[in-house]
Amino acid sequence: MDFELSAEQRLFRQTLRDFAEKEIMPVAPEWERTGRYPAEIVARLRELGLFGLNVPEEYGGLAADRVSYALAFEEIARAWLGAAGLIGPHSVACWLVARHGTPAQRERYLPAMASGELRSGIALTEPGAGTDLQGIATMAVRDGDGGAGGGGAGGDYLVSGTKTWITNARVAGLLPVLVKTGRAERAHHAMSVLLVETAAPGFTVTRDLPKLGYKGPETCELVLDKVRVPAENLLGGEEGRGLQQVLGGLEIGRINIAARAVGVAQAAYDAALGYARAREAFGRPIADFQAIQLKLADMATEIQAARLLTYWAAARSQATGGRVDLEAGMAKMYASEVALKCALESMRIHGGYGYSAEFVVERLYRDAPLMAIGEGTNDIQRLVIARSLVSGAGRLGW
Repeated sequence: MDFELSAEQRLFRQTLRDFAEKEIMPVAPEWERTGRYPAEIVARLRELGLFGLNVPEEYGGLAADRVSYALAFEEIARAWLGAAGLIGPHSVACWLVARHGTPAQRERYLPAMASGELRSGIALTEPGAGTDLQGIATMAVRDGDGGAGGGGAGGDYLVSGTKTWITNARVAGLLPVLVKTGRAERAHHAMSVLLVETAAPGFTVTRDLPKLGYKGPETCELVLDKVRVPAENLLGGEEGRGLQQVLGGLEIGRINIAARAVGVAQAAYDAALGYARAREAFGRPIADFQAIQLKLADMATEIQAARLLTYWAAARSQATGGRVDLEAGMAKMYASEVALKCALESMRIHGGYGYSAEFVVERLYRDAPLMAIGEGTNDIQRLVIARSLVSGAGRLGW
């Protein structure tokens, strides 16, 4: 049992840390406050190859191992959660195409996705369907062979529906969109993923959604009005596989959400420790007071536990090559709760200054809740964990 990163992983982490501290941290407060789009950060992410984290080397990607994948999101989120969002949903889209795409789909899209020339996200959520993806209403009807879900040769799909909470929608050139391609006794058998090119007529981003935090990348509502999608853009070339495909993608996404949560929690701890050492009360630093020391000790212990849980989930994902519902659910649920707690405790240590937008902890306090909601709420993660344990698919102590 080895708790050490490899030499390659340590070098990768240091490269990312240097980039984040020198090029993201200094600009994040002002750009977040003014709503300025971080185009310069996007350009540097492209130079570093980070849009290709989940793209195989044969298509120009980094083909990062899962722990390195987690390290990337931890280090960038520690500097600014919004910057991590520039590549978060994109990396899940890359995984979907690399894992489930046909050879032609991989050849057509992955090289440009790896370079960041073609940016992406993932379009699942609808105004009436978030956690319950089987409740989506977006329909894809075959044009040319007599109706929905015909599955015959020829005929494009005509896609109609509304998606919401779609990160990077305005800059994406391609979006994997979860749709219904027919009717079936079991709802998931009627669901598919279509690779929708956003320049197609009928695809419209209607508005940017106002958010408490997670500023930087846009999060949008979009409408598809009879958007014509070539039949060859059906992910994997087979209808009825969509829900299974996106659930695997969301599992990979939960590892990056867990890692982002660790980064936010670490930033909150760093700010609290630095302030406690510098701030004096009654003639000495407040770090000398037991009440502050107890908070710092709890924060540090829980952050390290969340970090190890995240790396464990990442390593298990890498080792098995398959689903890790239990591990990813535990990591995402626990790390996001730690981020929430640490952001609040850091604010308490800062006192009144923690409530000021001049201090980073105010932004962390607004950013932290996203990780407890996004990629499946924490209550859903608890159900996933429990069902895995009860069924025997997951177990502890090994």
